[in-house]
Amino acid sequence: MKGCATIATVLLLASAAVGAVPAEDGRPGPNPIVRDKFTADPAPLVVGDTLYLYTGHDEAQRDEMFTMREWLVYSTKDMKHWVDHGPIIRVTDFKWAKQDAWASQAIRANGRYYFYAAVEHDATHPGKAIGVAVADTPTGPFRDAKGAALITNEMTPKGTHSWEDIDPTVFTDDDGTSWIAWGNRECYIARLKPNMIELDGPITEITPPFFEEGPWLHKRGRLYYLTYASLDRRTQRDEHISYATAPAITGPWTPRGLLTGPGRYSFTIHPGIAHFHGRWYLFAHNAALTIGDQAGAIGRRAVTVYPLHYNADGTMRPVVQDDGRVRTTQGG
Repeated sequence: MKGCATIATVLLLASAAVGAVPAEDGRPGPNPIVRDKFTADPAPLVVGDTLYLYTGHDEAQRDEMFTMREWLVYSTKDMKHWVDHGPIIRVTDFKWAKQDAWASQAIRANGRYYFYAAVEHDATHPGKAIGVAVADTPTGPFRDAKGAALITNEMTPKGTHSWEDIDPTVFTDDDGTSWIAWGNRECYIARLKPNMIELDGPITEITPPFFEEGPWLHKRGRLYYLTYASLDRRTQRDEHISYATAPAITGPWTPRGLLTGPGRYSFTIHPGIAHFHGRWYLFAHNAALTIGDQAGAIGRRAVTVYPLHYNADGTMRPVVQDDGRVRTTQGG
């Protein structure tokens, strides 16, 4: 497995790392964060003394795979107590989209909040696409900022399937330049114009080993990080989280191996990383939540969060997701 540690090695290292960190060192409240709805694809945004968490809303019934119509946002000031701000935008608010409120991320720019999300485009541009919405506050309401998709399937012709243009991550560098990365099987990156609703230059492929989907860009010190859902189809059944680092946002990207194993009972996993109140956190999701008579499943996931720690050389310490199955009463 070139560029990646074995999962056994990762779990061994993670156990040692967890043992070396005091439990009170920024440990958040119990997982999952939300227990009255099924949520997925977490995307944190820190604004002052508040962390906002944008999620998808899983509404799959029985054996449905994904039924997602809207995006939600929650906020916290202490990583233990979360406020539900309700839906902030629905897929139908993108008039050119027809379904699938998939993974998203919000970012602050120009004194406003820009929200990037993956949807299914209508027949004028078949396949998955990425839209951008805007609001004056982090809790919305958000509206379509462009009236058209920012990225469509025909803009990335290398892919062999219609859902490669999903899971946007947005990042603003120290020089004020903003970037967007996205993809499924192939990972792409492009610079954004200062208006945040147009690309400013070519689309470049930066696919790291075993990249599946769900990229997340962040920076710590002088090092850039590309964290993503990975899948070695030769040996793994479910997605893990892996990452790569680079000296510049344009690369070259060096694979650093696994950060986590799979989310419990979940084929998919989706990283989100934030620095809040002086500490780093990794967000993900699993399918270990049961609400009433609905058990977790591929289309009924639950967002989680864990402390994240770095080694002296900038590598991230492996994270163990130690969540057991959680059952709640309907709506409780």
